[in-house]
Formats: sequence, C-alpha cells, structure tokens
Amino acid sequence: MNSTATNNTPKLHPAVIPVMAVAAGVTVANIYYNQPILKDIGQSVQATGAEIGKVSMFAQLGYGLGMFFLIPLGDKVNRKNLILLLSSLLIVALTSFSFATKIYQVYALSLLVGLLATSAQILMPMAATLDSVNRGKTVGKVFSGILVGILGARVISGLIADWLGWRWVYGMSAIMVFMVAIMLKFYLPNVPAKFKGNYGSLLKSALSLIPEFKILRQAALLGFFTFGIFCSFWTTLTFHLSSDPLNYATGTIGLFGLIAIGGALVAPWFGKLADKGDTHRSLLISVGMIIASVLLIKVLPYSLMALIVAIFFLDIGVQAAQITNFARIYSLDEHAHSRLNTIYMTTYFIGGSAGTYFGLLSWKLGGWDMSTWQMLLWGVIAIVIVMASKSPKSAKGKA
Repeated sequence: MNSTATNNTPKLHPAVIPVMAVAAGVTVANIYYNQPILKDIGQSVQATGAEIGKVSMFAQLGYGLGMFFLIPLGDKVNRKNLILLLSSLLIVALTSFSFATKIYQVYALSLLVGLLATSAQILMPMAATLDSVNRGKTVGKVFSGILVGILGARVISGLIADWLGWRWVYGMSAIMVFMVAIMLKFYLPNVPAKFKGNYGSLLKSALSLIPEFKILRQAALLGFFTFGIFCSFWTTLTFHLSSDPLNYATGTIGLFGLIAIGGALVAPWFGKLADKGDTHRSLLISVGMIIASVLLIKVLPYSLMALIVAIFFLDIGVQAAQITNFARIYSLDEHAHSRLNTIYMTTYFIGGSAGTYFGLLSWKLGGWDMSTWQMLLWGVIAIVIVMASKSPKSAKGKA
C-alpha cells in the first residue's frame, strides 16, 4: 500500500496528536514507576529484597505479552474502543495496586499493569494512520510522549513516594489515566478496522510480515541493537555514578533522567527527515551520535560535562533511529500498522532485555570500561545494519 492520504482518512482536530502523545506517556509510565520505590513496596508487603526485585520483571513481562497478543487487535477492531477499554481496565488495576498488601498481589497486578499499558503502542500506529502525509513528524510527537513518560516516571515516582508514600504513586496514576481517557473519548476519531479474519489468523498474518518485508526485518534488527545500547547504558550508568570517584547520591542520579527527556523532545526533528524520504541519512546521523556519545564517556568517564553531553546526544540518537524506523515500517502496508508495530516492538523489547543482561554481565566482568566496550560493539553492529540497508528503492519494501 502507498502512504498517501485517502479520502477515508478522517479530518483531524488540532488537539488529537498532542492528546495522543500525553496519553501514551501517561500510560507507559506505569511500567517504570516501580523501579525507584521497590524498597518501599517491599517493606510495606513484608517481602525480601529478592522477592520484591521480581516486580519490575513482572511489569516488563506483562508489557511484552501485551505487545504480541494485544497490539495486533488494532488492525481487527475499532482502535478507539480498544484503547478506551484497556485504559478503563488499567484504571482498575492501578487502583487495586494502591491497596495491595501481599507480595503475590503485587506480582499479579504488576503483570496486569504491564499488559494493559500496551495501549500506548496502539496509539502509535493509529497516529501513523491518521496523518499519512506527515507520518514521521506525527509519529515522532507521539513517541516523544512515550519517551518522556518512560524517563520521567522514575523522577515522579520517587518524589510522590517521598511526599505521600508509594501507594499514592499508583492512586495518582489511576487519576491521570482516567483524565487522559476522557480526553481520548472526546478527541480520538473512529477509524474502521480493515482485517476481517479471526484472532488466530490475525496473529499468523503478523508473523507472515517478517519474511514478506525486508525493510521490517532491517528496522527490527536495528531497533534491537540501538535500544539494547540504551538499556545497557542506563542500567550500568547508575553503578558508574554511584561508585568511586563520583559517588553521587540516588536523588542526584535520578536527575540525569531529565537530560534524557530534553533529548527525547529534540528527536522528532528526525521524523521530518523521514517524511522527506531521507531515511538512510537520518539513520546514519542517529547511529553516529550513539557511537560518538559512547566514545565520549569512554574517553572521559569522570567528567560531568562529558556525561551530560553524552546522555543528551545518545538519547537523541536512539530515539531518532526509532522514529525513523517507525516511518519506514508504517509505509509498508496501510492496513497492517498494528501488526507491523507488533513485530517491530517485540524485537525492540527483546533487544532492550538483551542489552540489560549484557550490560550487567559486562559491568560484573570489567566495570565501566567493559560496559562501554560492549556498547561500542553493538553500535558498530548497528551502523553495519544501516549501511547494509541502503539499497535501490522498493515501493513495497518486500524481500
């Protein structure tokens, strides 16, 4: 399918995309609220450190399951109704979480919150469908909302927990999700679904996109390594900043996330490059910034200014590559945006998990020096993927 607008595309209210960006950020933040407050939750439900450490794993597991089993439904059912249903269920789950008293309740609700938070990933392909002319720019805005939610969640969670206690984190989040659900109810247009088969054939058709589209395979593989670097970096950075000779306090370390938020807000500019068809150049610049940032902190590991600059540009690079990849894959088939997103984001998520694992392993084996070598290796692989993806244009991007 081509990416030109059709007569069936509804006329957009100016507030639609900003509302979608805010809703996506508010929704996805729920997966990451637990990270700074695990100790508080553990003390409240009388769980050991090992037991409470699994809470983040259950939230991520739920999100991963939702990406594969729920996101494809965006091609089969009315996306607005699906998003509102998942948001309503998320409100119930968050409210229940704020009253949890047993560790098994925390596990179950973390899994459920992660599963239902995938409505943010249904908003992404919907945004691509609503504005096919400026697809990269539009998707970039919504994805920036997601990134601000991910990066801001840790700061907000810690502050609310310090002031009011950890239960208020989830209680207030339930209120925020309710507010954005009301806005989505009024502003989201109804877009008829195109897929007519059953749920089983829907999942099967999602998997069939892998061998069908070369661009999807390239984008997913690139997403695997770039997000892997991102997760490896943020996982090991905390250890680096809290160790000698820096010895930063936990609160100070959390403030570095604000630098990354600034980078996330700049990244949508690369969506404009993608809209102009210059995706290869955009990817070269993006991955180049990632490699340069890792080199900077490898050469100057204890310089505060070097860390600030590296965090800012590494985040821009990772998010710009992501936005460009979205623009590429959403141009492949107008009727399969949710299924394309399923394949891409599932691979992306696996890459993040792998990056976290190898980052921790590298830190254990050789500290910050080994960790940055691992990130550089992944950066080189990413640039090789970008170079290999430059090929004669194919209208459908098929293998």
